[in-house]
Amino acid sequence: MSKSIFYHAGCPVCIDAEHDIIDLIGKDNVEIVHLGKSPSRISEAEKSGVKSVPALVTPNGNTLHINFGASIIDVIG
Repeated sequence: MSKSIFYHAGCPVCIDAEHDIIDLIGKDNVEIVHLGKSPSRISEAEKSGVKSVPALVTPNGNTLHINFGASIIDVIG
């Protein structure tokens, strides 16, 4: 993985965090994944260690949970 992946569910907490992440690491260095719009990627997020969103998975495979918007269970519905 050459880019970080930022997973979120579209809530206000997630959107604020998305803007901060882009400001911090740059739009070209992060892939934004809205799990509400791309539910097929939920299993990918879970395999990466995402337990709640918003979360950032680094190129090294570290999963960083940022604030708390929703648990991955809530995103699955």
